[in-house]
Amino acid sequence: MNLLALDTATEACSVALSIDGRALARFEATARGHTEKLVPMVQALLAEAGIGYAQLDGYVCGVGPGSFAGVRIGVSFVKGLALAHERPVVGVSSLAMLALPPLRAGAARVLSAIDARMDEVYFAAYARAADGRPALLGDELICAPADVGVHDGEWTAAGSGWRYVDALRAASGASLTAIDAAALPRAEDALAIAEAEFAAGRTISAARLLPRYLRNKVALTLAEQRARARSGAD
Repeated sequence: MNLLALDTATEACSVALSIDGRALARFEATARGHTEKLVPMVQALLAEAGIGYAQLDGYVCGVGPGSFAGVRIGVSFVKGLALAHERPVVGVSSLAMLALPPLRAGAARVLSAIDARMDEVYFAAYARAADGRPALLGDELICAPADVGVHDGEWTAAGSGWRYVDALRAASGASLTAIDAAALPRAEDALAIAEAEFAAGRTISAARLLPRYLRNKVALTLAEQRARARSGAD
């Protein structure tokens, strides 16, 4: 099976291609310019594999949470290709992508956190399922680091949200065996998560692919900014 995966939900612009189980990938961390970088990265992978879009059996898309603009770029790109070529799609959480590498390295449980700006984090807890993939425990959250809830026991931490390590550690009560605050979602990990979904026929049409924003707004109002400034001065 030939699958193309991509994720642009964070500062990472990442694409990966699975050709009958053989994976090829491109990754670049960039503050902006995902739209300009995405198409050349995909075309380079297809050229390296010696195939075209017509030879793809499906698409895997990182659906967020993350940057509103970044999530839209990836979802729109995949929707367009999948509609044009009438191929199925699997959407994968960016938080689940962060959890997969530690689980593969031997961690039993992972706390994934992405910096959501505005002093908040996207947060989720995962355990290693029987097939090695991340199994979500509870819900994905958008909240202040102090509000992530209690997560007793040993955990591995991954993602940019762990820049708030002191607040997250205090709020969760977790015993952290390792912390990788530089980790970013990667399309090859989305592929690894989604391949079982394709094999089982658990795919969706392009029309049903939706972003997972979690947050309903992207910036504080002026009144909220002034209130925060005043509270910081108190």
